[in-house]
Amino acid sequence: MRTGVWLLGARGSVAVTSVLGALAVRAGLAEPTGCVLETPGLRSDALPGIGELVFGGHDISSIPLEKKAAALAEAGIVPAPLAAAVRDALSEVERDVRPLPAGDTQAEVADAIGADLDRFRRRHGLERVVVINVSSTEPAPPPHPAHADLDALRAALDGPEPVLPPSALAAYAALSAGCPYVDFTPSTGARLPALETLAEREGLPYGGHDGKTGETLVKSVLAPMFALRNLKVRTWSGTNLLGGGDGANLADPAANAAKSASKQRVLGETLGYVPQGDTRIDFVEDLDDFKTAWDLISFEGFLGTRMRMEFTWHGCDSALAAPLILDLARLTAAAHRAGRTGPLTELAFFFKDPLGKVPHGLAEQWQALRAAVDALGSPGEGR
Repeated sequence: MRTGVWLLGARGSVAVTSVLGALAVRAGLAEPTGCVLETPGLRSDALPGIGELVFGGHDISSIPLEKKAAALAEAGIVPAPLAAAVRDALSEVERDVRPLPAGDTQAEVADAIGADLDRFRRRHGLERVVVINVSSTEPAPPPHPAHADLDALRAALDGPEPVLPPSALAAYAALSAGCPYVDFTPSTGARLPALETLAEREGLPYGGHDGKTGETLVKSVLAPMFALRNLKVRTWSGTNLLGGGDGANLADPAANAAKSASKQRVLGETLGYVPQGDTRIDFVEDLDDFKTAWDLISFEGFLGTRMRMEFTWHGCDSALAAPLILDLARLTAAAHRAGRTGPLTELAFFFKDPLGKVPHGLAEQWQALRAAVDALGSPGEGR
């Protein structure tokens, strides 16, 4: 089941850590720690193995993958001996990382993206290609009438003015090229009625949004605890400090607002109400690819007794995200092979702002994921 994984933002920290990690696992140099699909309850012969993944992608950056891997090693994000051991394999992947196409219209850009995907598929003789967006967060786009209708969208894309934000244009190109699409960012991606129609017409699955790797992962565990114990959460406020390219990008207020809204959604949908408080995201350049979150929760118990809880999360964003990218590629490919169409709601386990009507407690999401994997085929020993 050789499966293509086309990464948007292929030269970024998350993408390079994902590729490097997959190459290391394939070579027997690393364990698949953090890969959810490698836990005993989720291993399945219906899923392509990590060693069967073939990588390519687009990026506006021209930094070589080998150089980016060396920088990640210097920052302590990946082990330096591991980066050196897979250098030659990274050079092979380099041949399939392309500059993001340009064109006079968005229709031309979409066609060029599709042509790159087709060349990648044919060059490696791939059964299918999954496109995953791991690029920088973009602001929410202004509404446009063409977003609601596929035929109107196609006509508008031939015009001189941009109609779709970059993530949605990539989703349009991927779906038009017969490729499932997954958005690991809080950007728009396939979350437009016209693109939902396109996925249905092409018989393709898609998923997203915004990978759950830090503070929100903890929220998805703690919020159900308060709800199940019938404890009233009065306030829940968090401060997030992060560096790296994602942190720098979130210094833009519009991108920051899109990310913050995604992070807060889990509370309202899990508790059944929205407590006071908000989520703040600040860029601290010195943190590089690491992030720290402080959360303060005040809650009310029996007879109105006031109590509080605090937690701190300190993690490496790329090391937390990379194994999930591999999981999402494998799950989406298997769903496509099984004939699934439309939003993959079982991927909610991986996202802050998942598509469709889904449970928001992590335990319930894991059960839904396990049921979906079981439905794809009988459990096996993994690969």
